[in-house]
Amino acid sequence: MVMPTADTPLYNHPLPDIEQWLRDQGCRQNPEALHEWHVETTAWQADIALDVDSIVVRYLDTPPASEDVQRIFKYSLSRQDLEEAIFSGP
Repeated sequence: MVMPTADTPLYNHPLPDIEQWLRDQGCRQNPEALHEWHVETTAWQADIALDVDSIVVRYLDTPPASEDVQRIFKYSLSRQDLEEAIFSGP
């Protein structure tokens, strides 16, 4: 099966494709809560949750106050737009 093009809204991607996309971005799935993912880079880390109608991203310990920052993205955004928004960091 071929993944839809990057400009396709995420709601048109089958769940296995979304999960593979997250793995390709370096995310690890929580084995106890399969809708939850975690990603770490050298500059930041985040928890990602696949909610019913959106992706919820919580960037952890963001500077300057070491507070968590939460962003919510609708599945109507393209995979490319989501990739740029989520994985560019807080």
